[in-house]
Amino acid sequence: MDQAQKIISDLKKGNTKPVYFFSGEVSFFIDRITDFIENEFLPEDAKSFDQMVFYGLDAKMEDIIMQAGRFPMMGEKLVILVKEAQHLFKKQSDYEVLEEYLKNPSGQTLLVFSYKHKKPDGRKKVFKLIKEKGVWFEAKRMYESDVLQWIQQTCKEMGYPIDVKSSQMLLEYLGTDLSKIFNELKKLEILLPEGSAITPEIIEQNIGISKDYNSFELKSAIAQGNYTKAQKIINYFISNPKEYPLPAILPVLYKFFRDLFVYHTLVDKTKFSAAKALGVNPYFITEYETGARLYPMKKLTRIMGYLELADLRSKGVKNGSMSYKDIINELIYKIMH
Repeated sequence: MDQAQKIISDLKKGNTKPVYFFSGEVSFFIDRITDFIENEFLPEDAKSFDQMVFYGLDAKMEDIIMQAGRFPMMGEKLVILVKEAQHLFKKQSDYEVLEEYLKNPSGQTLLVFSYKHKKPDGRKKVFKLIKEKGVWFEAKRMYESDVLQWIQQTCKEMGYPIDVKSSQMLLEYLGTDLSKIFNELKKLEILLPEGSAITPEIIEQNIGISKDYNSFELKSAIAQGNYTKAQKIINYFISNPKEYPLPAILPVLYKFFRDLFVYHTLVDKTKFSAAKALGVNPYFITEYETGARLYPMKKLTRIMGYLELADLRSKGVKNGSMSYKDIINELIYKIMH
């Protein structure tokens, strides 16, 4: 997160390198930097002359390098963007051509490779040269705790503070797809007065996530042993099965009980140590403290079995013609009794 922002910040200041290589699983950060370079780095009137975009599936490395070696016509910099670069390296000579260029790259060119959804072979000399001569950025897979932190940081940068519960609602409803979350936050930015706090009520009104009936609240009710509240929530789910399918609910419960299992094994259960060990915000540790009292290790083993069985039944295995209502009612009852 911070590295992507630093790359953009350096580009804005004019601190450039001759080659940039962006790769990894999280395309959001790769796209964000690439979009900045394509849309904002050069003045609008210079783009027609000093900016070229290639696509890896159709491009030839020889053509890319030939363009990278020419001089800018309108300004001080030439930008060569190679999108979908994971399809570019088709033969050994492609690596060799780029390697030869990188021995003495043009200081007036930004040669940018967007290499998504795939990890390059770092053993090759050409990639070692890129790291030596330019900027190498790998967008690694983010865990839920990382995404939660990213949501809070992004909202802060946008000037719209958000609390942990609201962040968790977004995460549980939208998943870990940063592009999807960012698009929803940009919608809120348009709708809300500048500096407004993003609350569960705001999310419910504008994104369509119920602040009272969601997987996050179900997990909390179970953690607190509040069966009445849990039953109200699953009744709401049963009334809205398309919005709350079992495949979306079960991973949330599984993660909580898996983490609760780990919590039982911790020697140091103080708030911040436990939060670090579990990879969660310290805000949620109270749930684990309460949950640990309600769900000892022996019971957790049985609960894992209940969750696995519910998952199989939701897929039609060992189902016995059970409906969505039957499966979720039985699951929550068994967990909490």
